[in-house]
Amino acid sequence: MNDGLPFQDGEQVLLIDQRGKRHLIFLRKSETFHSDRGWVPHDAVIGQPEGSWVRSSMGLRYVALRPTLAEYVLEMPRGAQVIYPKDLATICHFADVEPGHTIVEAGLGSGALTLTLLRAVGPTGQVVSYETREEFARRARRNIETRLGPDVPLTVRLQDVYAGLEETDVDGVILDLPEPWRLVDAAAGALRAGGVFCAYVPTLPQSQKTHEALAAHPAFALVDTFETLLRPWNIAGLSVRPAHRMVAHTGFLTFARRVQPRAGGGPAAAPTEGDEDQPEPA
Repeated sequence: MNDGLPFQDGEQVLLIDQRGKRHLIFLRKSETFHSDRGWVPHDAVIGQPEGSWVRSSMGLRYVALRPTLAEYVLEMPRGAQVIYPKDLATICHFADVEPGHTIVEAGLGSGALTLTLLRAVGPTGQVVSYETREEFARRARRNIETRLGPDVPLTVRLQDVYAGLEETDVDGVILDLPEPWRLVDAAAGALRAGGVFCAYVPTLPQSQKTHEALAAHPAFALVDTFETLLRPWNIAGLSVRPAHRMVAHTGFLTFARRVQPRAGGGPAAAPTEGDEDQPEPA
């Protein structure tokens, strides 16, 4: 990233037209960007400050910006479906990911979650990612290196995570895979005391199995399942209303904290609204 500097040859840029359509391109001298609304020479962008406006050969205006991480993960090449920015932000916040942390994730997919975690843990942290599909790992690495460069604190394990986790005393275990309940016991062995377990799944039966497995495990407490909704609004003069289209349900998130095992079984789940005054289970 060259924040504050003019656009450079070889840099990635996001061109957004008047309609809001986005195009993620690499700037190359003497090359041309083509769309259904005309063409724009890359040389018209190179050397310009960020936020400059350029016109296509058909007169359509584009604003040129360096993509934010949220914009990048939505526009980058992908094989697997990426986790949306609204969920990425929620995961990092509720999993309490911060600089210096060690996080284990599975699977790697197209690298959207990995990118977010790497930025959160910083150069002093570490992200370990389990992925069984080598083609996904290659694509994710390309996406990560394009955004963050090759020197990132990432370890990729091309192995089946269901066979177990090699790490111990980690700060978080974050799972984006079909059967996270199968890894509850392994996560208990990998997490430090107080560490956070997080699972992201698309369906309610998956989240229910995960939630119940965590609630039954003596090493986990404060089990909580929810989803994040983001509703945009149209604001134009007297027309103030919710947008006709929104990204509604994307997935369910289940979080839990690693605690010292209690005698007599697993601790209760996190209290829900109206349950705060219920007695603690014996």
